Amino acid sequence: MVLGVTGASGIPIALRTAEALAARAELVTVVSDAARETARHEVADPDAALERVADLSTATYDEDEIAAAVASGSVSFRGMAIVPASMNTVAAISAGRADSLITRTAGVCLKEGRTLVVVPRETPLSEIHLRNLTDLAGMGVDVVPPVLGFYYDPDGIDDVVDHVTGRVLDRFGFDHDLYESWGELD
Repeated sequence: MVLGVTGASGIPIALRTAEALAARAELVTVVSDAARETARHEVADPDAALERVADLSTATYDEDEIAAAVASGSVSFRGMAIVPASMNTVAAISAGRADSLITRTAGVCLKEGRTLVVVPRETPLSEIHLRNLTDLAGMGVDVVPPVLGFYYDPDGIDDVVDHVTGRVLDRFGFDHDLYESWGELD
């Protein structure tokens, strides 16, 4: 599995997703420079948080390391989640730009028919944001916005983060107990 972390708000969701994916598969992470900057605003100890992601990963790359193995379709991996996905990253993938390791790896997922999940973190969404997300969905990308839900009676922000993380895991078919589904099938 590959996890891309961009500079949009949502670093706590990326951290929880890294933990959940690493518990289920070999994990490779790609962290953008903007994600490192955003982490300084969103987590108490950004260096420790990003070190934790690196510790969970078989390999961790910076966005400019475009020669990394995951940039090639000849390297087998299950898919990629981009958590959070900035609108810049969404636009780049939608346009077919491969100017960073994150967008290049996303392009590999698209051309190889692998699962690609984006967790876009922006509000409100402009018409161009919606167009880019619709284009990605039309290409087979799973768009999983971190939308609040209340049917599972969250006790706090950790439950909300777990819910979004669980929805990402769902896209890859991973079993988990991060949230309770709406109800049982009859």
